[in-house]
Amino acid sequence: MTGLENSRSSHAKAWDERVAAYEEEARSNPWRKRLREFSRNKLLFTGSLLGILIVGLGLVGPLFLGSNYAGQSLRNTHLPPLTEGYFLGTDQYGRDLLVRLCIGIRVSLFVAAAVTSIALVVGMALGMCGGFLGGYVDRVVRSVTDFVWGFPLILVAVLLAGGLGQGLLPVILAVGIVNVAAITRVVRGEVVVLRTKEFVEAARACGVSNFRIMWRHLLPNVMAPALVLASYYVAVAIIAEAGLSFIGLGAQPPLPSLGKMVADGRGFLRLNHWESTVPGIGIAGLVLSVSLIGDGLRDVFDPQLRHEAKGVEKG
Repeated sequence: MTGLENSRSSHAKAWDERVAAYEEEARSNPWRKRLREFSRNKLLFTGSLLGILIVGLGLVGPLFLGSNYAGQSLRNTHLPPLTEGYFLGTDQYGRDLLVRLCIGIRVSLFVAAAVTSIALVVGMALGMCGGFLGGYVDRVVRSVTDFVWGFPLILVAVLLAGGLGQGLLPVILAVGIVNVAAITRVVRGEVVVLRTKEFVEAARACGVSNFRIMWRHLLPNVMAPALVLASYYVAVAIIAEAGLSFIGLGAQPPLPSLGKMVADGRGFLRLNHWESTVPGIGIAGLVLSVSLIGDGLRDVFDPQLRHEAKGVEKG
């Protein structure tokens, strides 16, 4: 009996320790817990490091290298990388490729940030209103979303560029409108499921207004999937801006854009392929970092994927 009692007491002691550890974790700072989950995710950690490196190059680089991206030196055209005074070489006008790469990254980040902000704010508002209110409002939101979603991105950009003129504004509006439709569809689907949950019914029974229910109860629940999708569409915005600039609809000379730099260097691939390769690597690095961050955020915010990953590690 003594051995059995000792076994039970040790089991009870271990259980009490697990309960105490769980309570301590529940009382801990939620931001610290979330930061710990972020640091343990390899995809998110790798993407963040790569993103910090590229973003730092775009934001801090011109402070040390200068911001004279339009300065020409016709005596120093088509210089290869590691040439004295030109770390990444020069283009057909003798302009420093490193300086232009930094400014091009800035342009891509600005477009991506503007597009993502528009898509998140407008898309989440439309998706919550349509999914929660239903009826006529939902039919209008779905009709507009399906209408916009049916147009190719390049066609929307060409129409806006024809009406507003060339530059970054048509690119931001074109990509933003398409991304709004994507965010709206996802958020509306989440809200349609959430509006039948018990906590929403309880809030309605207490006389809480529709706006307060959407703001206090629905918004926190749809924020995670919206942010994960937005991180994916950041990469889409970067690629779209580069593609539209490549065909002349984006940033206009002398303002450098990564896509425009690739287009300018395509005629000299045999002479100096770095003029297109350098901005191409910049585009690939930006898209890769954002994609890794998006996959990492999906793993962190999705409990099912997180538990599956833990099960694989244990197996």
